[in-house]
Amino acid sequence: MLDLRAHFSRFLGAEPDRLHFAAHSHHPWPDVTRAAQLAAWDVAARLQDDKWVEILGPVLDGLRVKVARELCLPDPRTLVFAPNTHEFVVRILSSLPTGRPPRILTTDAEFHSLTRQLARLEEEGLVQVTRVPTAPHETCLERLAATARQGFDLVWVSEVFFSSGFALEGLEALAEAAGEAVLVLDGYHAFMARPVDLSRLASRAFYTAGGYKYAMGGEGCCFLHCPPGWLPRPRATGWYAAFGALAGPQGEVGYAGDGWRFMGATFDPSGLYRLSAALGWFDAQGLTAAMVRDHAHALQARFVGGLGDTGLEPAALVVPLDEKRRGNFLTFDLPDAEVFQARLAAAGIVTDRRATRLRFGFGIYQTAAEVDALLDRMRGIAA
Repeated sequence: MLDLRAHFSRFLGAEPDRLHFAAHSHHPWPDVTRAAQLAAWDVAARLQDDKWVEILGPVLDGLRVKVARELCLPDPRTLVFAPNTHEFVVRILSSLPTGRPPRILTTDAEFHSLTRQLARLEEEGLVQVTRVPTAPHETCLERLAATARQGFDLVWVSEVFFSSGFALEGLEALAEAAGEAVLVLDGYHAFMARPVDLSRLASRAFYTAGGYKYAMGGEGCCFLHCPPGWLPRPRATGWYAAFGALAGPQGEVGYAGDGWRFMGATFDPSGLYRLSAALGWFDAQGLTAAMVRDHAHALQARFVGGLGDTGLEPAALVVPLDEKRRGNFLTFDLPDAEVFQARLAAAGIVTDRRATRLRFGFGIYQTAAEVDALLDRMRGIAA
């Protein structure tokens, strides 16, 4: 089992008694990201206005290559970056047909950036949304594909559902069923948590994730893979999207031909430096997303196997441990989840909760020792 704690000394040493098991929400950052943050500052001091030549040139190009390699994308130029995924939600929605409410297919377990925005647009009658229940999880993809064949303008679905941890596999079937619909895959709980291979979907599906959570680069650095030819002119657009558009038709708002067509405007570039450093650290350590998944799953097994006398039962798992299609966190459905989480917090245990669902996340900054310490504290609480 991996022991990489020495590489997280800044975060882990800041509050040594804290047991952080919210790895589905906020991972500690490896120490190399602190130097990267300072490097962003130093570039601004050295180059001032000219810093953008370096940031939007070699810095961004290098990060594109690293992300493309992790996703098995054939062309890094299809990747574009923004401070958050909500920017991409808005730009993609702005690209849908006008003259009638666009038809959107999604699930009942999408993250808040999409869920809230769609709900607000529904209030005004601006979109028509069909939500497929994710449960039972075993048939979710099949039911999504069957519904997609009815005809939609946009299909948006998570690769790993944040409310349960269940992972969809075989998304090529959904792409085929979606027909002419725009297909967007939310990979935030998959990127750097499990292997992601978009090689067969690169020409068909948008894919969004970011440096927050599993990539351990922190906030402010999300990305979107933009399949060539799809949604060439989003209506919500920033001035950066014009870069490379000088050869386009004159007399209209110009757009870059690659992923840059989804660029926004001026942003804080420090996240690019941190994410690049975190991904570089992965490479330097010889780590792969498969190794991260296997490590997290081994910790999950140790945790569930030791739940006796903790007051938490394996039967409450939304996705059982014997289900291989799961992410790097475990979700327990508990009627007293709020009270349970408060007791954990009082004992220095950090978890996360959504209504009655209590989530425990597992990451590469943890070892078996942290899991054992977690179980010991939980037994103390139960006693």
